Amino acid sequence: PSPSSSTPGAEQKEKQYRAHQGFGDHHGGVTGSHTYFYADEAKCDQHMETFLRCIDASSGSSEDGFSAIKLTALARPQFLVRFSEVLVKWRRFFLQMAAEQGQAGRAVLEMKLEVEKLQEALANLGIVTKAESQEWFVGKSLGTSSTVDLLDWNSLLDSHTKISKPLLIPNRQTGQLEPLFSRFSEEEDLQMKRVLQRMDVLAKRAIEKGVRLMVDAEQSYFQPAISHLTVETQRRFNRNQAIIFNTYQCYLREAYDNVTGDLELSRREGWHFGTKLVRGAYMEQERERAAQMGYEDPINPTYEKTNEMYHRCLDYVLEEIKHRRKASVMVASHNEDTVKFTLRRMMELGIHPSEKKVCFGQLLGMCDQITFPLGQAGFPVYKYVPYGPVNEVLPYLSRRAQENRGFMQRANRERDLLWKEVKRRLLTGNLFS
Repeated sequence: PSPSSSTPGAEQKEKQYRAHQGFGDHHGGVTGSHTYFYADEAKCDQHMETFLRCIDASSGSSEDGFSAIKLTALARPQFLVRFSEVLVKWRRFFLQMAAEQGQAGRAVLEMKLEVEKLQEALANLGIVTKAESQEWFVGKSLGTSSTVDLLDWNSLLDSHTKISKPLLIPNRQTGQLEPLFSRFSEEEDLQMKRVLQRMDVLAKRAIEKGVRLMVDAEQSYFQPAISHLTVETQRRFNRNQAIIFNTYQCYLREAYDNVTGDLELSRREGWHFGTKLVRGAYMEQERERAAQMGYEDPINPTYEKTNEMYHRCLDYVLEEIKHRRKASVMVASHNEDTVKFTLRRMMELGIHPSEKKVCFGQLLGMCDQITFPLGQAGFPVYKYVPYGPVNEVLPYLSRRAQENRGFMQRANRERDLLWKEVKRRLLTGNLFS
């Protein structure tokens, strides 16, 4: 197919990352997790100060603690949507050229573009001359290689943000060339610098206090930018151990590609991969936005598919821990089957709890029948403590209850276990021990 021809779903995908006033700077419909309404830079700095206090509190209350941060609190959400759009366009352009080189069916990381053909295609499309595209590869390790994969391609993007000539890529709907950075202004360059500076301040404080930093995942139309900024921070601070943890939402169809891509990058560059795996918290809002704006629902079609995705991503990270010991994972789940799966795989792979490469997380006040036995058996296990005004925290907790299927059955089971324990203590005369 010619570069301008439409690929199924490409047109829809484009819409997912368009700025949309109803969703970018606004948190309507999100009862589960707070999306920060962007006020101004001073507000972002205030949020950073709050996160610094969280890091201090975490340091004072436990060893090897974690503190969670949200990037929508540290950057303008509309900027995150726009930056996500650029990242997604760039990746889609790679996939389009891979399809033209006959690699459409391959796993993302196995797609390799031949540099010669790539340069010819770029010249034929009128994007850059062969001489210009050769300059792209100068000073990169790519110069010695005859192929380019997605990670090489992504690394090219960083150097292009600096070039003065606007980079034009084909728009699949119109067949016309359009600038990749059409929406990147000086102000947005500043936004990028500011958010990285804030993350820098937080990471340094975390290291100083012996705390690890978890960057929360957010809605899918922010997520490419959030992940990109988190990986930038991991590159700097995860040299000797996993200090910065990225979060992957396994209800997203592309979760496995995201986990494997970032893990492969950490291998190549030699830093420690830190990840928190969750199922995901924004399903209703994601589906409502997809329906309103006419793009494909980014969420797995069923709960079972999400479970499969979670276990597949987790297994990949556990294998990495077994072979290289340069990865760490938090299994953030209230699902007993997932916890049992993790314990079984750790045993099979010879990963001992004392290595602290695998830890578990549950919300404070939920699923203590999972948390306490794990802790007593010597596994690092954490209680996630949401705090804030009641009208914001209660909806967050109610979403967690909705999100955990079978939660009410488990609540009944917790009640029965507690009642059994009360009766046992009454009968043995040890009520308060």
